Amino acid sequence: MGPSDRHDRLRRWQAASLLAAAPMASLAASDAPATAPPPSPPGQQRVAAAVLVERLHQRVLSGQSATATLESWCAEHGLAEQARVRAVRVHGQDKVAPMEVLRALGASEGTAVRYRRVQLVCGSRVLSEADNWYLPTRLSPAMNQVLDSTDEPFGRVVGPLGFERQTLADQTFWPARSDGSHGVILEVRALLRDRQQQPFSYVIESYSAHALP
Repeated sequence: MGPSDRHDRLRRWQAASLLAAAPMASLAASDAPATAPPPSPPGQQRVAAAVLVERLHQRVLSGQSATATLESWCAEHGLAEQARVRAVRVHGQDKVAPMEVLRALGASEGTAVRYRRVQLVCGSRVLSEADNWYLPTRLSPAMNQVLDSTDEPFGRVVGPLGFERQTLADQTFWPARSDGSHGVILEVRALLRDRQQQPFSYVIESYSAHALP
């Protein structure tokens, strides 16, 4: 065998070695840990937040109780360790019922109208605040006693009435509307009617940006 033959055999051996090593290099690359995806640009984050606002909007409109809707929302988005919505009464801010509220409730002059302002809270998050004017004569004495003496959510207390919720007006805000210490992403005005279709409660609900995950 001459020197040229030996040189050709050496080149063929080197080429074969490179081809054999290629799959191993590819396998090693595939086993390398994946790098974290880059954070979403601010524009995409705003779009994602707007989508969540609209999703909450539709859930509130289709639900019969703001308390129940927020409780399921809190659970789905992991807003608290225990997805239990509780009402926190806000005292010292009584408001006289506006004329539009009295008309919607069918309340005549001299009709007793009570006012209740609450925050609906899940964990440490204030999800919404509500102004609620209601007719105590259309509730049971037991319901009135609970509403007067506890922070129990209104919807949970009057549940036995089998009420229906009628949306009167609704509007979303994104970016959130500044409102005191909370940015408001959704405002809903609704009327609650009992099984006999008698209105007994008028609520103005302001949903906070804290409801977003």
